[in-house]
Amino acid sequence: MSEISVIGGGRWGTFLAWYAANYCKIEKVRIYSHPNSPEYKKMQATRKNAYVTLSDNIYLHEKISDILDNDFIIVSVGSQNLRELAKELNGYHISGKTFLLAMKGLEEPKATLLSTVMEEEIKQPIHIATLGGPGHVQDYVKGVPSCAVIDSNEDDVKDKAIKMLQSDLIRFYYGEDFIGNQIGAALKNVIGIAAGILDGLEWYGLKGALMARSPVEVGRFIKHYGGNPMTAYGLAHLGDYEATLFSKHSHNRTFGEKFVKGEEFGKLAEGYYTLKAVKTIADKENINMPICQALYHVIYESADIKQTIRTMFDRDLKHEFERF
Repeated sequence: MSEISVIGGGRWGTFLAWYAANYCKIEKVRIYSHPNSPEYKKMQATRKNAYVTLSDNIYLHEKISDILDNDFIIVSVGSQNLRELAKELNGYHISGKTFLLAMKGLEEPKATLLSTVMEEEIKQPIHIATLGGPGHVQDYVKGVPSCAVIDSNEDDVKDKAIKMLQSDLIRFYYGEDFIGNQIGAALKNVIGIAAGILDGLEWYGLKGALMARSPVEVGRFIKHYGGNPMTAYGLAHLGDYEATLFSKHSHNRTFGEKFVKGEEFGKLAEGYYTLKAVKTIADKENINMPICQALYHVIYESADIKQTIRTMFDRDLKHEFERF
């Protein structure tokens, strides 16, 4: 019997469990979520959440130890909570297991890659892969197809994960830049906040410019970490712009729009935390990132929104294309 486990019972984690159980050749899926979380309590009582109804081959567990005997484990928790989880995982025998990190972010305050967080805290030999790319749960459950990318430093790990999760709903591509795909996936959330601010201001005409210029500075950030700057133009970053910069389902876009209007959002917007970490590194390493820097002034320093957002594009005259 083929089995996998999922750590995280939120929107994305539950969907991936449902997807694996219903679209892939996975016979049994176990979900671990914190037993005190409202989402878990609702699923336990009703076998459903706001997006999916759990099929009979999905099992809920309140103890993380109950799901760690599977060799393939999807992780979908808040990026800033990963280190705590990794420390907990290290207390169990998990040598040789594969962890697919399905969230998109960088850890504060040093903009640490999520794969690095795992490597720092887990003192056992494990395999790590990451998932990036477009798609919202609300669209997937309606049967709207999309593409995504899975990456790892180990080719056989990529191959295993892709062949296990491939379906006619999601086509997975083999990533070729483990660093760049993680950074690109994280920073698309930041750009999503910027897009939401433009929506809130009704400055829709600048969203095209945002889409054109953002991969340039994200590519600089990727290059600083040793990745390929062209990865910013792939599925994990630019390929995710429609879902992140335009969709009504995007938490980051909605956060930015509500921020302009002075309204509370109340849901996780990963870009909020990633932005702070990126700004810290960009300043320290002198990486030219005008969009992220202007956005930081607005979000964290209460700078005048209209005036500051204009500075994203109102710079010294220069050629459109330049070296990274």
